[in-house]
Amino acid sequence: MAEASKIREAARGIGPEAFQAFLAAREEPDWLRQARREAWEILRETPKPGPTDEAWRRTDIQALAVEELATVLFPDGSSPALGMRQIVEPSEDLSGGLLLLDSGVALHWLDERLRRRGLIFTDLITAAREHPDLVAPYLGQVVRPGDGFFAAMNSAFWRNGIFLYVPRDLEVPLPLRAVIGLRELPTDISRILIVVEPGARVTFIDERLADDEVGAAFHNGTVEIHVKENAHLTYIALQNWGRYMWNFTHERAFVDRDSTLDWVVVGMGGGVTKTFLEAALIGRGSTAYMSGVFFLDGQQHADYDTEQDHIAPYTKSDLLYKVALKDRARSVWQGMIRAHPGAQKTDAYQANRNLILSPHARADSIPGLEIMANDLRCTHGATVGQINEEELFYLMSRGLSRTVATRLIVEGFFAPVLDRIPVADVRRQADHIIHRKLGVPPEEE
Repeated sequence: MAEASKIREAARGIGPEAFQAFLAAREEPDWLRQARREAWEILRETPKPGPTDEAWRRTDIQALAVEELATVLFPDGSSPALGMRQIVEPSEDLSGGLLLLDSGVALHWLDERLRRRGLIFTDLITAAREHPDLVAPYLGQVVRPGDGFFAAMNSAFWRNGIFLYVPRDLEVPLPLRAVIGLRELPTDISRILIVVEPGARVTFIDERLADDEVGAAFHNGTVEIHVKENAHLTYIALQNWGRYMWNFTHERAFVDRDSTLDWVVVGMGGGVTKTFLEAALIGRGSTAYMSGVFFLDGQQHADYDTEQDHIAPYTKSDLLYKVALKDRARSVWQGMIRAHPGAQKTDAYQANRNLILSPHARADSIPGLEIMANDLRCTHGATVGQINEEELFYLMSRGLSRTVATRLIVEGFFAPVLDRIPVADVRRQADHIIHRKLGVPPEEE
């Protein structure tokens, strides 16, 4: 953990004094400061979630002392860990890279040809200052302060984040990759805003990274996505926080007419995670594919609340979340397909598959449908089970150890989702984390 002398704290908590200290420490445009004030007023009136809130009753956060959170921090500065830099350094496999370390920009580059064509890929603070005409109309319009306690906190106190703007009809040939990492600071409150204009295509890799040495830490994240007419966004999110992290996010996408969102979530880290993810299909003929891979061990707790929100007619959504659990880990998945009045010809499916690797692990799977249209197809399914002993016996009869046989079964379980990730390096990274959780020695990977 970083030495205390390396961090100068200015305020704690989310009260009036902390908020004024936060504003005083930042030089931001007036429109952003006003948006923060409005969000803070909402935060003042919004209670912290408790066990009587339906969305939160399976995730206990009473031990989280919000009044002790460090909201204004000034790190003395350090170079990023080599591993973080390597992920986003210039390479022939990427169109751009961005590393935010302890809320500051540690590395940033973008293919000059894309920059000249109008693509903007930078940190959110810089974007708010240099491109207010592109940021102000969208920021806070998909995830609003009124969406919940942590959404309001994020809107008032976010320190930095990522801004990606893809202009009309631009096809970005290689992925863009960003890492939001912690090295010295115990808190990260960050925001991602993505705007893909009509006819554009892009793949964006979003990684959250901190090792266990950071110690007890807190992350509050917001992701806002606009996929406009006939556009295509592949959004890959890899969450690999340390195991002492309180991790809360609100993530929502607006998917417009004839556009496609391919959203893949890989969740491996964190101590306690509560994430709200929603794809809102607002345009006729829009499509959302939502895929997830989660492997929890130790005493990790992850609660994913997903929504496939069909607002326009002739829309399609397909969700597949796969979870493996060992030791005393617990997962919660609450999924909802909602078809609004007028959302005729909706085609929606959701599935959650859970693989239990320990007698003490637990998975709660809660699918749901809310149908207000009468000409559609909506189905769902959920399973919770252990490894089939006959499958293990078959593999072991071929000379494999029980450990190797288990690894092959887990890899096969995850394969349908991991195969949806179009970036080989991300698949390798996910495989490495899975192997580590299974106790596979590096030389056997």
